[in-house]
Parts: sequence; C-alpha cells; structure tokens
Amino acid sequence: MDVLVVGGSGFVGTELTRELHRRGHTVSVLSRRPDEADLPTGVETVEGDVTDYDSIVDAFGEKEAVFNLVALSPLFEPSGGDEMHDRIHRQGTDHCVKAAEAHGVKRFVQMSALGADPDGPTAYIRAKGQAEELVTESPLDWTLVRPSVVFGNGGEFVSFTKKLTTPYVTGLPGGGKTRFQPIWVGDLAPLLADVLDDDRHVGETYELGGPEVLTLAEVAKLCYRAEGKSLVVLPVPMVFARIGLTLAGMLPIVPMGPDQYRSLRFDNTVADNDVVAFGRDPATLRTFADYLGVADAEAETTPVDEPAHA
Repeated sequence: MDVLVVGGSGFVGTELTRELHRRGHTVSVLSRRPDEADLPTGVETVEGDVTDYDSIVDAFGEKEAVFNLVALSPLFEPSGGDEMHDRIHRQGTDHCVKAAEAHGVKRFVQMSALGADPDGPTAYIRAKGQAEELVTESPLDWTLVRPSVVFGNGGEFVSFTKKLTTPYVTGLPGGGKTRFQPIWVGDLAPLLADVLDDDRHVGETYELGGPEVLTLAEVAKLCYRAEGKSLVVLPVPMVFARIGLTLAGMLPIVPMGPDQYRSLRFDNTVADNDVVAFGRDPATLRTFADYLGVADAEAETTPVDEPAHA
C-alpha cells in the first residue's frame, strides 16, 4: 500500500515509518524537517507544514492511506501559547482531511489522545476533540487511535517527570496520584500499522494503554531508581500546585503552565484496553520498568480497577 505518514519524522512517526517499511508498504514522510529523521533507505520525504495547506496538499497525491501523527506534547506548554494546540491539532487536521479528500485517499488514520473532548478541560484535549470531529464527519474511511502517554527512546515522558521532580525528596501535586497507563512506542507502532490490515478497523475508535497503571509518584520513583537514586514524594496541595505552575509558566525557562496543572487533575488510563482488538494481550506489552532497566525491582504498580484520585 502507498502510505503517507504526516509527522513521520517525529517520535512515534519514525517508529511507525520503520514498521510500515518492514511490512513492505511504500512509505512517504511529510514533516517540517524530514531530513533530520533517521528513516529507512527508500522512504520518500516531503517538506511541509500542516498549518499551511498549500505546502502539504500535493504530498497526498496517489496515496492509498494516510496517518496523521502531527501533535504537540501535552506535557509541556507550547512555544506560542495554548492557541498553538488549535493551530496544529484542529487546523492541521482540517488541512490533512481536505487534502486527503481532494486526492481521493481511501484510508485515514488519526492519532488522537485519551480524553479527547471538544469541551475538555485543557487546550490540548479540546483541540484533539475538535480534530476528531473533523475526521469522523468526513467521507474518509477513518480510524481514531487514542493512546495513553507513550514512552521510549526520544520520548518526553521521562524528561517531563524529571523536570517536575528532584531526586531523593520531591513535592508532587496531590502527592503524585495522577494515574497513567504508559505504552511503549515499540508496541504502539505495530498496532497503528495493523489498522491497515483489516477493513473492520474502519469507523472504529481505539483506546490503547500499556500493561500496567502507574501513578506519577511511581513513575518518578522508577525514573530515579534507574539512576540508582531513591525518592520520597511529599504531597503538594493541588491549589498550591495550580498557583506554582501558573507562575512558573510566566518564566521562559519553565515549559509548564496552568494547562499542565489541569492535566494532572485527571487520569490518563483506559477503561478497556483495545489492544485486544489487534490480537494482543496487554500483559505481553513492555512495562515502563523494563524499559528503564529496573524490571527486577518492585514497581509498586496501581491496580487498574482502583478508583481515580479526587
């Protein structure tokens, strides 16, 4: 199949491009700086910006499937402010959908986010929800994929955790009870590629998570344990965290702000792990501890059915 990966030079995109190439697909990568990516020989690269329709539309020509992976990180405040989420996620998706329609692309796979909601509590979640509406209201054969936070080499989950904490003793909003279900990029990419293998995935929305649920405190302890350091977590009342992150967001050296505080008020976990729709047992997926090289240490994971924090 002739496939275009929009955002194919990014963290998830690079891994997906390699997976599609391994499976024998003809793959093209569209991104703002495609030459910076480490891509397999034979993968075509096209320079373009999803916020500029004219710069991307030609890349959709003669393609049979498109993956739209372009996204800003919800973990850090974007340069340019929260309105960048609207520009990149909603407007960028609108341009990709229109370009796909213009060229008669058959399949369109949109990587969204858990909790995507046009009326959601953060600019990221709202823009992701609005982007989903553009996709589902189009005539394309679409599939939505909503992963929990993705980890792996080149990802931001570990660096975000370390920016939010200090070794040995650290304060965390609400004691770090926000729950995540991190999924390894090496597990996510094959699942994304599988979407093209069966028409039963058309019109479906899949929520994908890893094999375990970890609180932010547990994630931080694992990150420092991998460095041979211990960590004691002290709870910071959420009201103080809101004030602190709001003030910190005013400083150019601190890439966090009030939206990051709001994101810590709700969990990033799946109700039912849709990896099973692709024939995968969640228990076989790679754990965060194994990735960090501390698989033999007690991970202190949180049961999946434990109620979310208040």
